[in-house]
Parts: sequence; C-alpha cells; structure tokens
Amino acid sequence: MRFRHPDGSTVHLAYCTNVHPAETLDGVLAQLRDHCEPVRRRLGRDRLGVGLWLARDAAHALVTDPSALRTLRTGLDRRGLEVVTLNGFPYEGFGAEEVKYRVYKPDWADPERLEHTTALARVLAGLLPDDVTEGSISTLPLAWRTPRDSRRSDAAHDALRTLGERLDALQELTGRSLRVGLEPEPGCVVETTGDAIAPLTAIAHDRIGICVDTCHLATSFEDPHTALDALTRAGVFVVKSQLSAALHAEHPHLPEVREALAAFDEPRFLHQTRTTTAAGLRGTDDLGAALEDAGLPDASPWRSHFHVPLHAAPAAPLTSTLAVLKSALARLVGGPSPLTHHLEVETYTWQALPPELRPRGRTQLTDGIAAELTLARDLLTDLGLKELP
Repeated sequence: MRFRHPDGSTVHLAYCTNVHPAETLDGVLAQLRDHCEPVRRRLGRDRLGVGLWLARDAAHALVTDPSALRTLRTGLDRRGLEVVTLNGFPYEGFGAEEVKYRVYKPDWADPERLEHTTALARVLAGLLPDDVTEGSISTLPLAWRTPRDSRRSDAAHDALRTLGERLDALQELTGRSLRVGLEPEPGCVVETTGDAIAPLTAIAHDRIGICVDTCHLATSFEDPHTALDALTRAGVFVVKSQLSAALHAEHPHLPEVREALAAFDEPRFLHQTRTTTAAGLRGTDDLGAALEDAGLPDASPWRSHFHVPLHAAPAAPLTSTLAVLKSALARLVGGPSPLTHHLEVETYTWQALPPELRPRGRTQLTDGIAAELTLARDLLTDLGLKELP
C-alpha cells in the first residue's frame, strides 16, 4: 500500500510475512498464494506491500539462481504484491515449535550474519518495483546481551561497515539504494533506541541505521517523541518502522491480572517483560519468569514483548500499547517530512495467542491481518497522508 505524504514523497505500508512459517523458496511462493494475495483481495486493493521474511535457505536459493529470483518476482507481480522491505532479523527456524533465544543467532560477530544480510540485499535489489529505487532491511541489534569481549564487539562493527561498503557497491551496480536498520529489542546489546546511537555513530555509515519497532519501544517504556528526537539529533537514519503493539498490564499485583497474563506465557517465543522502578527499568527475559514469586516488582505497570493484534487489544484487565504506536507514527510521518518511508505491520504471534484468541484457519487469519492494515491505513490518512491506487 502506498501513500502520498503532504511533502510529495511516497510512504510504503506493508505487512511482514514472518507470521507465515516458511524456510524454502517453495514455502515463500505458497505464502503469496495462500495468504498475501487473499489479504490484498480482502482489502479490495490492486496492490499490496509485503515485507518478506526470507530464511537462510530461501535467500541462498534466490541469490545463487537467477531463475529462482525471476520466479519470485513474477509471482509477486502476478498476485498484485510488491516488496520494498525485508525482515532480516530471524536467520532460520522462526516457525519452529520453540524459537526463544535461537532467534538471536548468528549474531553480527559471526560471519554467517554478514553473508546472509548481503544475500538479502542482493535479492531485494532484484525485487524492488520498477518505479522504486530505495529498499530497507531490518536486522538483529548486534547480539543478545550475553557477555561479550571487545574482540566480538569489534568484529560486529567491522561486519556492519563491510555491509555498508557492499551496499554502496550494489547501488553502483544496480541503481538501487538499500539501507539496513538495527532493530533494538529488550534483552539485546542494543535494547533501546538510545543504546543504538553509540554503535551506529561508531560504525558511521549512512546505509546502516535503525529500525524502530513500536512494540519494543513500548516494552522498554521509551517515550516515542523523546526517542525519535534523540535519533534525529544524532543523525541516525530511521530505515524503517515496524508497527506493533505490546501487552500491557496496568495493575500486575492483582491476582486476576496475573492470571490473565499467564495465558500469554507460551513456549514458542521469548516475551521479555519490563517495569519501571525508582532505580530504573527492571525486567525478565520471559513472561513466565516475571510471574514467578519475586520475579518482577509489581507496584507499577508491566509491559511484555508480545506482539498483540493492532485492532484487537486483549480483554480487560489487560490492554495493549497501541497509544505508543500512534504517538510514534505521528512523529515518524506526521511532520513536514517523513522520518522514514517504510512502515511494516509485524504481528507474528497470531498462533501464539491464548487458544481462544487464535485464528481458526486461513480465512480468520486473513481477516485479522486485513483488519490490522485497515487500522494502520486509517491512522496514516488521519495524519494527512493520501492513499494511492
């Protein structure tokens, strides 16, 4: 979906396909048929943006076989789909029964991460629509926070500088300008937008910036305007923003609230949980750990890294951080010129919701994704952007 900003530039809105597990090119092509095209039709649009997640095997197949890339591009065109952004955070196995800490491997100190992201960039250069010259890729925020020596930190920074040089060369070769954004996430080396400023300033390459995920922003209790203003002052480019909402519990000390939260404690994904205290932000790596006796102070609200559907906040006594998303979006695209031109709805946890909230079959999932995109579209038009055909 495309929108005209009042400054005349185009803002792209997509939804991320990491909600549909697929590790191979055949799986990706099936996603387009079974999910992406039905969402487009449900919205009544001639064109729909999709933010592809390409696992290692799929990316390798596309970058080593020109005919495979042509097949994917043809499939996108035939189904009325377009790609301007990729989700390069998960490397493989995102559809596994248990993902948890595995999603942070390999990290940016491992050569596999550089090679995979380079492959994604080459693929994206071949997938961009003919009238689009700029693409974006979101990626791991350096690493999970496990103890790291200076050697691994230096290796990660060097890898990102090398990536920047490769993106420069790719533009010279293809005419396509691609940027990669570190995606701050609770528990990682780069946990907040503020944490991103020092490494990105040290890397000092204008093709390496930040991806602002509004669920992660909210989970860390960051104020969107303060965070985005700091990035602007530091000269950090917002490569893309993932529009998502976290799980919010206003009164976590109450038994009924803890019972409601427990329904979201599931075995597949990590749900980092945070609260504010007089001593600063406190947190646990997962929701279950927060709910244990003395797991997390409960005098103040909790937020958990659980991407809940944008259009359907959890039932009371829980809610979502949709208000944070709205505030961030107003700063991102509501000003005289956009801070970013790439927006992506990223609710990948539909099948991890409590059983009674999960979609039953493809049709309900299609309805849910279409409803999220409709909400995002309405927010954009309310900010003065005009939806394009």
